[in-house]
Amino acid sequence: MFCTFSQMVFRDSLKKPKMKVEGAEHESQVMACLQGHVSLQPTVSFNHNLRILQDDWHIFTHILLASKTNMKGVGQGLLDKEVRALTFGYIGQNGKEPIIVARSGENHDRQSSDNSLLPGLNDDIAVDIVARSSRSDYPNLAHLNRKFRSLIGSGYLYKLRRQLVIIEHWVYLACNMMPWEAFDPVRQKWMRLPRIPCDDCFTSADKESLAVGTELLVFGRELSGFAIWMYSLITHDWSRCPLMNLPRCLFGSSSLGEIAIVAGGSDKNGNVLKSAELYNSELGTWQTLPDMNFPRKLCSGFFMDGKFYVIGGMSSHTDCLTCGEEYNIETRSWRRIENMYPGCNAGTFHPAMCSPPLVAVVNNQLYSADQATNEVKKYDKVNNSWSVVKRLPVRADSSNGWGLAFKACGNSLLVIGAGGHGGRADGVIVLRSWDPEEGNSDGPEWNVLAVKERAGAFVYNCAVMGC
Repeated sequence: MFCTFSQMVFRDSLKKPKMKVEGAEHESQVMACLQGHVSLQPTVSFNHNLRILQDDWHIFTHILLASKTNMKGVGQGLLDKEVRALTFGYIGQNGKEPIIVARSGENHDRQSSDNSLLPGLNDDIAVDIVARSSRSDYPNLAHLNRKFRSLIGSGYLYKLRRQLVIIEHWVYLACNMMPWEAFDPVRQKWMRLPRIPCDDCFTSADKESLAVGTELLVFGRELSGFAIWMYSLITHDWSRCPLMNLPRCLFGSSSLGEIAIVAGGSDKNGNVLKSAELYNSELGTWQTLPDMNFPRKLCSGFFMDGKFYVIGGMSSHTDCLTCGEEYNIETRSWRRIENMYPGCNAGTFHPAMCSPPLVAVVNNQLYSADQATNEVKKYDKVNNSWSVVKRLPVRADSSNGWGLAFKACGNSLLVIGAGGHGGRADGVIVLRSWDPEEGNSDGPEWNVLAVKERAGAFVYNCAVMGC
């Protein structure tokens, strides 16, 4: 009996599935022909939630070669009738006529199954297999044939991955005046994004960023006023994103799947806002939410336990806020939480000189990087208090928290900042991670994920996209 791809759980603790492969005599030829197209290494996500065994990649390789070279028989019988097929329906984009795939493996235009996505399998199963591969491979797969290109360009694979709870986290980074770059922690690979086709004002002005769904949103100002540029993981290009109903800057924000919420900030006249808006990345629309209890700018937002929170910030140009606010999406109401973030009173600098709170949520637990004490603190939801869990690997107090990124990346905390490493000279950005489950301050040191040379000494924007 064959193991089904749909039944695989990507964890080390499970036994390795046994799978028979017909046409095994073609293995060496398969490996040779696909070296330039698809990575054959097993994919492991940053938080270890995605594992594809080496044998499974061998099977996938056989099927891809059959698709590329029309080798008859390769891949036949790879999966038996007990494989649970996932219906995938329409594939298409940009108004082009979609390819409608039936569960039988035939298209509705009555083409034979020889034109299926992967010969020997119906397209439902083929799409299920591709969805489980690393998204780093999608650009290469798109070059195999027109059907692969249509599938990957449709964006459907990312919707299927969400259903299968398959997530890879990439880090998107902007340092100094360099173009945006993406970093894949699994492949240890940097990818430069195209330059934003904005005016010089947007390039030079302060910006804020947010990853939501398969989009990277960059907020800033152009000569004509506020602007939002959007990078699409599907099209690999920048386009303008619709403006908020009330454009703003210096707001708190966070995303949960395909939605994001922005709250507070300042309008074009410098007025501190208490309004909030929800962005739906699938619809490309902004929806006005009920107002917060207090206006605030220079604040931070995050999702925890399915609710959106805003902490820190200032209610005016001189008054600092220590309370937090919780937004319940279901009841559409805000709840004030006293003394949720007293950290803005720490240190000798005026709050207006400090960065917004550096916060990150891992496994529904809130952590903060204290700008004054260079410590990582954990929030106690029950007692509404903070405790020190670890030292930061960088000096956050040297620039009042500015130029430093503190993010959640899967099950780990991520700190990105300037500083020499391993005898390297200044002018490098170092990416470090730590899994809170590994222990507190007496536990393991921060793990160096990557060192980005000639990146300057300042992290202007950072966002982590999981899809």
